[in-house]
Amino acid sequence: MTLRDKLTDILPNLLPGNPKDAIKGTELIRLSRLQMDGNYSDASLRYHYSIMSCDPASPIAKVEKGHGYYRRSAAIPALSGAQDLLSMTQGRLDDLKPDDSDRVDEALLRIRKFRAVVTRYFEINGRFPFAFREALGKNSPISNLWKYPELVLVDWETGAAADEEMSLDQTMLAFKQRLGIAPFRLHAARLRIQSSLQTYREDFFQTLAVSMWAQGGELIYAAPIEDEALADSLRRLSAAFGVGVTSLGLTSEVLDELPRPANILNAHPSETEAIMAKLDINRISMPVSRPHLNWSVLTSMRNESAEAEKLVQWLTRCIDSRRAEAFKDD
Repeated sequence: MTLRDKLTDILPNLLPGNPKDAIKGTELIRLSRLQMDGNYSDASLRYHYSIMSCDPASPIAKVEKGHGYYRRSAAIPALSGAQDLLSMTQGRLDDLKPDDSDRVDEALLRIRKFRAVVTRYFEINGRFPFAFREALGKNSPISNLWKYPELVLVDWETGAAADEEMSLDQTMLAFKQRLGIAPFRLHAARLRIQSSLQTYREDFFQTLAVSMWAQGGELIYAAPIEDEALADSLRRLSAAFGVGVTSLGLTSEVLDELPRPANILNAHPSETEAIMAKLDINRISMPVSRPHLNWSVLTSMRNESAEAEKLVQWLTRCIDSRRAEAFKDD
């Protein structure tokens, strides 16, 4: 196993998730040595930290305009990331020349910021997000774009909401269980940077497809939807199929001004409030919630996806403990 492979394995457990808690290189070297065999020099370890921090796929990131390292937030699922790039270039990836790596990196950073904002927005509004990543990874079949959402949004209906945690009403929980009623609603969400008349149908019907097992579907755009014909077309589709459509009003300029994704996810309350103040939310249509899950489709997903199994186990733990908590991947 190469040194880079070893570091890739151990660094996620050594690095803090919040850039504000970034660890200095000297301390990271000390901790790394405790986890590894082999006599590696300080210079070799520092070199690998530096090189890996420039790789978006590696677990280590360097503080911007500062010193220290932290754990990079989860990468964009490859399939949905590629589809966002297609959407941003109106379906013409040949618009991106081989020497446009900086432009691609800029676009991918905007996507990661958007997903971080969406996650925090729902968390502070009492909804519990669960992200599918492996199912949309680079080695996954392209058909998975029509089977798995980027996010599942869990709305617990038997408790008082709080940021990342909720106490469930035990009496109502037991009552609903006896009636065979789920104490939550699950909505499957598709996230897209921007809409267009050329791509909105694919965005919409993918959202419909990935939400057939859940109780509803939501299509969430970052950019404003300013084209009246486009907004009306989305409303007509929503009226026919019940998928909700929302824009957060985040232009490319606003996304560029936002902090890096890890800073958004770990922001203090006052900082989070400032970030949320930049949203200009436009609900094109509200989702229609179905009363029941499609258990046969969910069972099929569990058999095919370890992440779907994690979703079910997480919901089960919350019910058993009588406490809804944010999902944390062990």
